[in-house]
Amino acid sequence: MLTITIEGEELFNDETQEFSIAGDAVVIHLEHSLLSVSKWESKYQKPFLSSSTKSPEEIFDYIKAMIIDHNLDPDVLVRLSRDSIDEIQQYIESTQSATTFGGMPERRGPGEVITSELIYYWMVAFTIPFECETWHLNRLFSLIRICNAKSQTPKKMGRHEVAQQYRDLNAKRRAELGTKG
Repeated sequence: MLTITIEGEELFNDETQEFSIAGDAVVIHLEHSLLSVSKWESKYQKPFLSSSTKSPEEIFDYIKAMIIDHNLDPDVLVRLSRDSIDEIQQYIESTQSATTFGGMPERRGPGEVITSELIYYWMVAFTIPFECETWHLNRLFSLIRICNAKSQTPKKMGRHEVAQQYRDLNAKRRAELGTKG
């Protein structure tokens, strides 16, 4: 979850030539989650995770969908500073997980479009509880990738790979024992 404080709006009074602050500072809580993506996709009826460019209005609506405060007026978001928007962007791009996937190829079908319904399908297929829909989306993706990797049957090694493994093992043993064969 990301917590951001939106300051009151700064106004300038032409008569008194003074600045003043209108409105109180507001604390908002945001979550980049499957639930947020689902809300956005239901409004725009197109995949959020596609590489297509999103308009400023679409981005603004996604930030609205990320709000988890139930009693917050979403119009307060017009007061977001550039720094706050950058912080939201960094939060969205964050992995939110200690899991790394070194050596695991990222495989997707040709032209496969990822939508919220597809992610929900993956959750059902791997019996991931629906409570996880509120997790950070990248953390949920990590869990899905782990479930996928662990459910795969190990790939059988070919003859050349087995022979190479034996050669490497023999070379290591010869080096350890100081022998020639």
